[in-house]
Amino acid sequence: MVRMPCQPRWLPPPADLGLLDNEVHVWRAGLDLQAARLEQFHGVLSEDERAKAARFHFPKDRDHYIAARGFLRTLLGRYLAIEPARIQFCYNQYGKPDLRLESAQTRLRFNLAHSHGLALFAFNRGREIGIDLEWMRPDRATGEIADRFFAPAEAAALRALPAEIRSRAFFNCWTRKEAFIKARGLGLFLALDQFVVTLVPGETAALLSAADDPDAPNRWSLRELEAADGYAAAVAVEGRGWELRIYDL
Repeated sequence: MVRMPCQPRWLPPPADLGLLDNEVHVWRAGLDLQAARLEQFHGVLSEDERAKAARFHFPKDRDHYIAARGFLRTLLGRYLAIEPARIQFCYNQYGKPDLRLESAQTRLRFNLAHSHGLALFAFNRGREIGIDLEWMRPDRATGEIADRFFAPAEAAALRALPAEIRSRAFFNCWTRKEAFIKARGLGLFLALDQFVVTLVPGETAALLSAADDPDAPNRWSLRELEAADGYAAAVAVEGRGWELRIYDL
């Protein structure tokens, strides 16, 4: 088994934030915020973001959405050196977000994921990127779900693992696959069983094959992230030769 590269430690936000072409930055943030901070974030959202926030049935889901979008705008504002409220988003036909105007000038790419009160935000320049985060619920890590959604080779590999690591491997597989789908910007239009990833805990994350693109394993990099206890996470990045920097908000 090939061991995964050692993850750098989560660092506090740097005073001077720069993003080199060979770097990928991942930020971690808790979404359970005080009312004053939520109100501040709500104030920088666009009208459509506020409308979406208002449609959430449960207050906690609404607050987590506001916090995630607020943190995203704050971080993008730092990278772009503009006010967070001025940032305008556009979306591809499958719903992947991008920057409406600044992206062409800065080549800034980004993606976000949040689960159970925690969020991750990924940034780089010029490379498509996707990130996924899942709170690990053992009752969801079943063989039936793996058989339904995973590629047959992944489901077979999962069943062959010792029981004590099977749940973690399930969520490793799930987050690596979701990160890859999000990086490609295809949403639900790329089925989870149409490509194969590694899933063993501690193993180097990798894309092994993709039905629609035989060269995809050479053109995409996957990296497992140790987000927090009880969570699984992964980032997928176009190309190779990049360095990971991780920051804690």
